[in-house]
Amino acid sequence: MSHIKNITLKIWRQDGPSAQGRFETYKVDSVTDEASFLELLDVVNENLLNDGKEPITFDSDCREGICGTCGLMINGQSHGPEKSTATCQLHMRKFTSGDVITVEPFRASAFPILKDLMVDRSAFDRIVESGGFITAPTGGAPDANLIPIPKPVADAAMDSAECIGCGACVAACPNGAAHLFTAAKISHLNLLPQGQAERYKRTEAMVETMNEHFGSCTNHGECEQACPKSISIDVIAIMHKDYRKSKLKNRKELARNK
Repeated sequence: MSHIKNITLKIWRQDGPSAQGRFETYKVDSVTDEASFLELLDVVNENLLNDGKEPITFDSDCREGICGTCGLMINGQSHGPEKSTATCQLHMRKFTSGDVITVEPFRASAFPILKDLMVDRSAFDRIVESGGFITAPTGGAPDANLIPIPKPVADAAMDSAECIGCGACVAACPNGAAHLFTAAKISHLNLLPQGQAERYKRTEAMVETMNEHFGSCTNHGECEQACPKSISIDVIAIMHKDYRKSKLKNRKELARNK
């Protein structure tokens, strides 16, 4: 049975990257349990447009927990109170009628605010551009499917590949570190046979690009708790191990090529 709720939202509004931000309060009457959090924001925007006011800017695309663009801080938590859930999959049944909900953009120096609840996560793109791909010829999908891969390895690679690049790990980390994101992208490729040829070059390039933009990991573990795909911090240990090896192997290869 669906319940009708009245919700009060305190939403961060900021006209641009250099503008001073502020909280504004909006009341939404008669929202149902089945409504997603983004649908709640849609209702707020419809009301604002009907009143001739500027709607709230926020990111969304697939609304199926896949694209990773919907990241918000909801009552101080990345994506809100439900574990392993993206903002677009968070439903109002998690809240109580009369609740006051504070909504902010992700807070991290590497994610500057563009407007209202939208942040610039292009620093993630630079990490992926530096090595999050395979350039060695591996054939088509049928060829890849012929390569025997132990199930535990395949499962671990797929677990890492679940990362949607939302940035919740960075927003939750007290240091603004991107180790869970970077490690997931590295492990996803480094665990598979197709990724071995560039394994250590990839690791060194992606880790050092990450270090240019983000803080250091001090093992708080907040990233794992905030991740909507429940990616384990074990991938960070794998990344550190490969990074140490990469510094030795890449130096030896450079010496041989001189």
